[in-house]
Amino acid sequence: MPEAAPSALHLLRQAPFALFLGSRILSAAALQVQVVAVGWQVYALTDSALALGLVGLVQFLPMLVLTLAVGQVVDRTDRRLLVGLCRLLTGLAALGLAWGSLAGWLDSQAIFAFVALLGALRAFEMPAQQALLAGVVAARDLPRATALASSANQVATICGPALGGILYALGGAALPYLAAALAFLVAGGMALAIRTPPRVAMRGRVTLENLFSGLTFIWSRPVLLGAVSLDMAAVLLGGAAALLPIYARDILQTGPLGLGMLRAGPAVGALAMSLFLAWRPLGGRAGQKMFAAVIVFGVTVVVFGLSTSLVLSTLALAVMGAADVVSVVVRQSLVQLSTPDEMRGRVAAVNSLFIGTSNQLGEFESGAAAALIGPVPAVVLGGIGTIIVAVLWMRWFPALRDIDRLEDLTTSRA
Repeated sequence: MPEAAPSALHLLRQAPFALFLGSRILSAAALQVQVVAVGWQVYALTDSALALGLVGLVQFLPMLVLTLAVGQVVDRTDRRLLVGLCRLLTGLAALGLAWGSLAGWLDSQAIFAFVALLGALRAFEMPAQQALLAGVVAARDLPRATALASSANQVATICGPALGGILYALGGAALPYLAAALAFLVAGGMALAIRTPPRVAMRGRVTLENLFSGLTFIWSRPVLLGAVSLDMAAVLLGGAAALLPIYARDILQTGPLGLGMLRAGPAVGALAMSLFLAWRPLGGRAGQKMFAAVIVFGVTVVVFGLSTSLVLSTLALAVMGAADVVSVVVRQSLVQLSTPDEMRGRVAAVNSLFIGTSNQLGEFESGAAAALIGPVPAVVLGGIGTIIVAVLWMRWFPALRDIDRLEDLTTSRA
């Protein structure tokens, strides 16, 4: 009989995984603090929904340009070192935002420049972090470890927006930027302290074949292509994060603290679901459960879009976050378990591009749509679009729909 996977508590007692989680919590919390400050500051400076959307676009463009190069770097270098350096440099960029806010020269154009730099660093950090997890835990533990990592991320996403809103209310934009900088710097040090077993890094010349190999790998495997494209299309249409400052100030009649509450809402639901999945993994019919979760995600987007109550809006966002975690755990487990270690960086880079398309480009789509037809119609139509996407993908990717247990997947199956 195969050895049973360790419990969540046993995984947490392993020093490399504990450092990985600690670094991820701090960096994710710092990112959320920074996101609240940037969103509120940009909207205060411009009073423009389109400007909020441009924040997402400016983050996405470096990721789009760098994706192919990022995969090569992640597979050819020490992933732990790459994660640590990216977080240290992100901390220095946050210090620059704080300095500009204190000195009074930070206008919307300067913020966009900093956001572009942060997007470039995230382009390297995200796939390196995804690939690093597979080196920290055994393959059989990845579904549970992915759920735990998602839990850590959601803890940070709950605390980060609330902290960002409080700090902004107390000291303006400079204070949350300073707090984010400190957290990023500590997170970078923790990532550098992780010790993993030696691995064989990719060698040889860079060719067109290996440059595009991550994209080719995903494209040739319908299950992987279906999983990453479903998440991209669903969140691209149903993402409303860029419009939260508008909802907080203009629709729900609240301030930075209310914005922090709204940003924390998805994380509360996501934390509850990810902890549940760490305790009790998805088990059988994982593909069907993922599609059901995407449909629930779309329904809650519609509810949020129509709500004029801060409480109801926050509850809808919490359910939305819980549904999203199911999709994240299935997608990340599929990517990691179906990919040989020597290719994980290139595949993770393409996966990160899909994630960036859904998140950052989705923010631009939301901002542009809100500028054209108003925030409420933009959000509601996006939620309806998400539901339609889930129904279509169930028909177009039956192999993904019919996946049973994630734990049974191996790199030979995709």
